[in-house]
Amino acid sequence: MMDMLATVPYYTAYLAKALLLEHVDVTVGSISYYLDPSCFSSRGIEIDPGLLDVVGKFHLSRLPRRILKLIEAILNLSALSIRFLVAAPPDVIHVQYLPMLMWRVPLDLWFVEFCRKRGSKTVLTVHDLLPHDTGEAYKQTFHDLYRMVDRIICHSDHIRARLGAEFSVPEEKIAVIPHGPFFYDLPAVGSEQTLQNFQIGPDKVTILWQGIIFPYKGIDLLLDAWQKVEENTQDACLVVAGTGAPELLEQIREQVKQLDLKRVKLHFRFISTEDLVALYRVADVVVYPYRAITTSGALATGLALGKAIVASDLPVFRELLTDRENALLVDPQDSLKLAGALIELTQDAALRERLAGKVRQMNFGDHSWHSIARKTMQAYESVLLYPLS
Repeated sequence: MMDMLATVPYYTAYLAKALLLEHVDVTVGSISYYLDPSCFSSRGIEIDPGLLDVVGKFHLSRLPRRILKLIEAILNLSALSIRFLVAAPPDVIHVQYLPMLMWRVPLDLWFVEFCRKRGSKTVLTVHDLLPHDTGEAYKQTFHDLYRMVDRIICHSDHIRARLGAEFSVPEEKIAVIPHGPFFYDLPAVGSEQTLQNFQIGPDKVTILWQGIIFPYKGIDLLLDAWQKVEENTQDACLVVAGTGAPELLEQIREQVKQLDLKRVKLHFRFISTEDLVALYRVADVVVYPYRAITTSGALATGLALGKAIVASDLPVFRELLTDRENALLVDPQDSLKLAGALIELTQDAALRERLAGKVRQMNFGDHSWHSIARKTMQAYESVLLYPLS
C-alpha cells in the first residue's frame, strides 16, 4: 500500500489495519507522519519506507522539510526499485497518493509504472478527482494516470460517474467503496478540560469546523454566515480548528476582523488526535460548507461520532446525508441559507438531538472499516483473477 510521503496517513493506517484483520498480507510503503509519529504504530502497522525514515523525526520549517522529504523520497523509491528488480514485487500495488505527480519529475509515477512492468497489478484510490483549486490544469495528467492503472477505487457513485464522463474510465474498471471514519475508536477526554483548552464557554452551543484549510472548504462563506448568526443569537460559539497555508490563515483572520465577529475561536495549529476527538465530542454541531468535494474524512468522522450536521447540498454528501432526516443541507453558494440552518440548530436542541440520533443509527465506526476491507479485498481479487484487456 503506497503512500510514500504520508499524504493520507490516517486513511492508509485505518485501511491497512482493517485489511490485516481480514488476513491480507499488507505492507505499508510510507514514511512516518511528522505531525503524529504514532499514526501507524498505534494501530499495529509497521511501515516500510524503502530505506530511510529520518526527516519526519525532526521539527523543521516548511521549506527545508519539503526539500529533505523529496531527497528522502528519491532514495526510498530507488531502494524499492532495486529490491523489486532483484526479487518479485508485490502482487498488487495499492496507490493512495502520488504527491510528485504534478512535478516535472514524477518519480512516484515512474515507480508505479516500473512495478507494473515487473508484474504487479495497480489499484488507485481516488481521494481527489483533480488537485483542489487548480481548475483543469492537470486534467490530462490525471486522465493518463486513470488510464494507466488496472483498477480504480472511488468513494461515491457521483465520482464514478464523473470518472466515466470526464476521463473516459470504463465502468467495469471502477469499484465504489465508501470512505471510512477516523478517530472514533479513541477514548473520550474530559469535556471540561476541552472547553478550557479551546476557550469555549460552557453555556454556549458550539459549532465546529475542522480540517486542513483550503479555499474549496468554504470557511469564508461560513464566516459571512456567522455574522448573521451573531446578530440573531447570543448563545453560539464557532470554533475553526486546523491548519493550512499561511496566506489562507491570514485571510481568515482578516475576515474575522473586518466582519467584527465576537464569538469565533480560531485554532490554527495541528490538533492532536486525542484533542480532536475531544473537540468533536463537545461540539453540538459540525459544519461542512464546502464548495466542491470528492470525499471527506472530516464528514466520516462527524458521522462516526454521532454529531448533528450542517453541510453543503453536494452530490457526494447527498449519498450519505438527507436534508432534515440526518442533516441540514444548504446551497453551497448561499451564506444566508447557511446562516439560517445554523441559527435553527442553535435555537432548537430537540432538532439537534433528532439529527444526531439518526446519524448514530448509521453505525459509522468499526463496522464501516470491516465492510471497506472486504470490498477492497474483492478489488484486489478482481484485478488478479480478471485483468481488463
